[in-house]
Formats: sequence, C-alpha cells, structure tokens
Amino acid sequence: MPIRRALLAVLATAVGLVLLLSFKPHDVSQAAQPPAALAQKQSGATPAQSGATPAQGTTVTGDPADTRWGPVQVAITVSGGKIADVQVLQAPDGNRRDIEINDAALPILTQEALSAQSAQIDTVSGATYTSEGYARSLQSAIDRAGL
Repeated sequence: MPIRRALLAVLATAVGLVLLLSFKPHDVSQAAQPPAALAQKQSGATPAQSGATPAQGTTVTGDPADTRWGPVQVAITVSGGKIADVQVLQAPDGNRRDIEINDAALPILTQEALSAQSAQIDTVSGATYTSEGYARSLQSAIDRAGL
C-alpha cells in the first residue's frame, strides 16, 4: 500500500511539473499591430463627442475603462432613441495575444450591444477583462446619451 501511495505522489508531481513548465504567461513585451476594430481610430477618423447630422444620429463617447491589460473605450451612435452603432476607440493592443483576443471579441461584443440595446451583455470567453471594460465604457456612453 505505501508503494502505491508513493507512486501516485511521484506521478502527480510529474504531471504538475509538466503542466507548470508548459504554462505560457501573457506576454506583455511584444508590440504588434492594434486590433482590427481600432483601425478606424488609427487612421485618424474619430467620432465626434456629440452632435452629428440628424441622418447619422448623435455620437456619444463613453469613459475609458481601465482593465488589467489596458483601457477599453467605446462610442455609441444614437439614432431614433436607439443604439445604431458602437465604435471601439481603445482596446488593449500591447502584444500579439491582446490583438488576437480583441480581434475575436470586439465584433462579438459590438453585436451583443446592438442586439441588447444596453450594456447588459455576455462576457466573451477568453476576453473577460476586455468584455468587462467594454460594458463599463458602453454603460457610460448610454448614461451620457440619456438612454
């Protein structure tokens, strides 16, 4: 019986060591291209703080929400008392992993916000910090727009 326990302990330790050594932490040292959702911001096209033409609606910018990996900020376009569009102004883009996560998550979050017409949106799996920051900035914009 003691040999079985010892063998089990050695096996569990070996498995734990393999898992620990294969762990890949979030790499914050590599800079890469920003998420595709930020391309509009990078090109210099930023939405107005308020008051666009009536046909386009009014654009309202939310507060930046600080997250563990960087700020997230959105602006909403309100038309007819509804959210017509959501633009991502800032999202974590300090390394390739941030960009991969946000390229996948930001379009989903935007679609969720447009469908829900509120900041009560689901968190995207694998993008928890970005999702929470997105929702906080979105709520700020919604509050400013009076929706």
